[in-house]
Amino acid sequence: MHLFRKIVFSVILFLAFFNVIAFSESGYRLWLRYDIISDPVLLQKYRNSIRGYIYSGNSQIINVAKKEIMKGLSGLLGSEIPEISKIKNESIILAGTPADSKIILSLKLAEDLKTTGEEGFIIRTVKYRKTKIIVISANTDKGILYGTFFFLRLLQTHTDISNLNIIEAPKVKVRILNHWDNLNRTVERGYAGLSLWDWDTLPDSLPERYTDYARTNASIGINGTVLTNVNANARVLTLEYLKKVAALANVFRPYGIKVYLTARFSAPIEIGKLKSADPLDPEVINWWKKKIDEIYSYIPDFGGFTVKANSEGQPGPQNYNRSHADGANMLADALAPHGGIVMWRAFVYDNNIPEDRAKQAYNEFVPLNGKFRNNVLIQVKNGPVDFQPREPFHPLFGAMPETNVMPEFQITQEYLGASVHLVYLAPLFEECLKSDTYAKGNGSLVASVIDGSLFGNNITAMAGVANTGNVENWTGHPFGQANWYAFGRLAWNPYEKSETIADEWIRMTFSNDSDCIEPIKKIMMQSRENCVNYMTPLGLHHIMYAGHHYGPGPWVNRGRRDWTSVYYHKADSNGIGFDRTTAGSDAVSQYFSPVKDIFNNVETCPENLLLWFHHLPWDFKMKSGKTLWEEICIKYHQGVNAVRQMRKDWDLMKGCIDSQRFEQVRELMAKQERDATIWRDACILYFQTFSRRPIPAGLEKPLHPLDYYINHKYSDIPGIK
Repeated sequence: MHLFRKIVFSVILFLAFFNVIAFSESGYRLWLRYDIISDPVLLQKYRNSIRGYIYSGNSQIINVAKKEIMKGLSGLLGSEIPEISKIKNESIILAGTPADSKIILSLKLAEDLKTTGEEGFIIRTVKYRKTKIIVISANTDKGILYGTFFFLRLLQTHTDISNLNIIEAPKVKVRILNHWDNLNRTVERGYAGLSLWDWDTLPDSLPERYTDYARTNASIGINGTVLTNVNANARVLTLEYLKKVAALANVFRPYGIKVYLTARFSAPIEIGKLKSADPLDPEVINWWKKKIDEIYSYIPDFGGFTVKANSEGQPGPQNYNRSHADGANMLADALAPHGGIVMWRAFVYDNNIPEDRAKQAYNEFVPLNGKFRNNVLIQVKNGPVDFQPREPFHPLFGAMPETNVMPEFQITQEYLGASVHLVYLAPLFEECLKSDTYAKGNGSLVASVIDGSLFGNNITAMAGVANTGNVENWTGHPFGQANWYAFGRLAWNPYEKSETIADEWIRMTFSNDSDCIEPIKKIMMQSRENCVNYMTPLGLHHIMYAGHHYGPGPWVNRGRRDWTSVYYHKADSNGIGFDRTTAGSDAVSQYFSPVKDIFNNVETCPENLLLWFHHLPWDFKMKSGKTLWEEICIKYHQGVNAVRQMRKDWDLMKGCIDSQRFEQVRELMAKQERDATIWRDACILYFQTFSRRPIPAGLEKPLHPLDYYINHKYSDIPGIK
C-alpha cells in the first residue's frame, strides 16, 4: 500500500508539473488557480484533514460558497471531496451561521461573532462530540462566502491548517471598484481592451465572464462596483439601460456585490427635459427622487452614485451658485430611504483661480465640513494632484472630522506605464494609508481616518479605479492582476503589509516554491521605486506626455496652465521644483503640524518629496553630498539600471512558471527598459537646458538629441493612439 501511494503521488506530481510547464496559461483564472497541491506530503495532510463538507442554508450566496468549496477542494486535492449531511467522522468542514446550523449554535461562538459584523467570519478547529472538525462560521451568508475564499487561500498558499483559530472582519464597509467604462465600450485610461460590459447585448446575453468577474472580486472581499465612467453619460439612467444594469446586478448579487452608477449632474436636463439641474429647485429634487425610485424598482439593492461635478468641464451645483454640499445632499436625500450612498469626488480645480492646484480640493471642501448628509462620502484621491508615481498624502485626510471621507486609488496605471510596465502598486497604496496626518496627534494614520476609527464614522469606503478589460487575462500585464488583488486586500484591511500581499499573490498565481517566490517578490517590491526613479525622482510630478500620459513630456507648456508640465516642475536657470512652503503657495499649511513643519523645512523634508515642496538651486547640496543636478541624473540612471536588473532576475524564473506568461512578461520588460531609457534621456536633456551643467562622469549619455524625444511617437502601447 505504501509503494502504491508513492506511485500515485509521483503520477500526480508529474501531471501537475506537466500541466504548468508544458501547457500554456492565459492568466484568465487570475489568483483562483485551484491546481493540485504540488507537495505530496502536504497534499496527504490536507486530504487527511478534509474528508467532507457540510454547508448549512440554501440562499443564493450559500449555494455560491458551496460551489466554490467543491471546485476548490476537488482541484487542490486532486479528487472529489463529498458533500455530506451528518458529521460521522473527523476532518469535516462545517460552514454556516448559528441561525442555520444547530451544531454551530452549540459551539458557543457568539462572543467572537460579535466582533465579525455583517461580513466577517471565524475559521476554527474545534471538537464536536470528540470529533475534530473545521468550522467556518459567520453572522451572515456573505461572511460564509468570504470565509470560504479565505480558507481556500490557506490551501493555495500551503498554510498549516491543523489548528486554525482565525477571526476576520473587514475594517472598511464599502470596498468598491470604479470602472471608467463608457457606454460605447471604450475605457478611459483603460489598457486591457474594451469594457467588460457589452451594453449592446445586455440584458439578454450574460456571458460566464460576468460571473467570473463577480467571483474574483468576492474572493478578495470587494463588495461593490461602479459600472460607468466618472465622466458620466446620463443615458445610463434611462429605462433602456437600467434593465441592462439590473441584469448585471442579478449576476453579481449572489457574490455579495452591489452595483453603483455614476450620476451626471445635468441628467434632469439631458434626459428629463427640465430647464435646470439646480439642486435646490423643487422640480429637480422631485425628478431625482422619481428617478432613484425607478432605479430601485429594477435593482432593489442598488448601492448609490459616484459623482464627478464641477471638475474638468463636468456640470455640477456650482453652475447654479450652489455648493458641493447642496448637490450631494440633494442626491443623498433621495437615496436615503433606500439605503443608498453618494460618493462625491473631491477632484476639483478651477484654472481661473490663480492658486496652486494641489490646494484647491482642500480649499473647496474644508469649509463644508459637517454640512454633508450622513450617507455622503467625500471621495479623495490618495494625493493632492492626480495619481502620480509619488505624492504626499492628500491634506483632506484628517481635515474633515465631521464628514465621511474615503480614498480613491488608481489601480489602472495611467501615470505608471499603462499595462506595459511592471509596477506593483501596493507599496504606493500602503505609503498613503500608513501616513500620519496628526489630525488628533501622533498615530492619526490615513488608514484610521478612512476606517472610521479616528473620528467615529459609521459609513466607510475605499475606491479603486479598475484596470480590467476584455483581454483574456483581464489586465493586460500579468502583474497588473497583483494590483487588483492588492487593492481588494487593502480595502478589507488597510493596515495589511504590501509584502505579505505580494507573497500571497505569487503563491496563488505562480508557485509555492521558495526559489520562485523570493525573486519574484523582490522584483515586485522594488518596482514602484524603480518607476519613480526613471519617471519622477525627488518629488518631481506631472511631467508626462500630454493626453495619453505614457511617456515623458517635461516640455509640455500649451493648453490649460495646470495641465502643463512646466506649471509643476518650474525649472529655470536658478533651479527646479514647486515652492509650496509658507514662502511659496503655502500648501504646507493644509497639513497639521508637525507634518507641515517637516515639509516646510528643506532640511527635514523627505528627499523623495523635496521638489514637490521646494524650488531649489541646481547646486543645492543633497544628503549624499552630490548637487541636486547630479542627484537627479543619478536617480534617473538608477531607475533604468534597476529595470535592467529586473529583466535579468526575471530570466532566471524560466521553468518556475508556464512558458506563456513567462514570455509575455519577458517581452513587456524589454519595452519597459526601452521606455525607462526614453524617460531618463528625455528628462535629463530637457532639464540640462536650464541647469547648463554636464551629465556626471561615469553615467550613460543620452542616445539621441532632445528633439528626438520631443517628437517621439508611441505606436505599440495598449489603449494609446
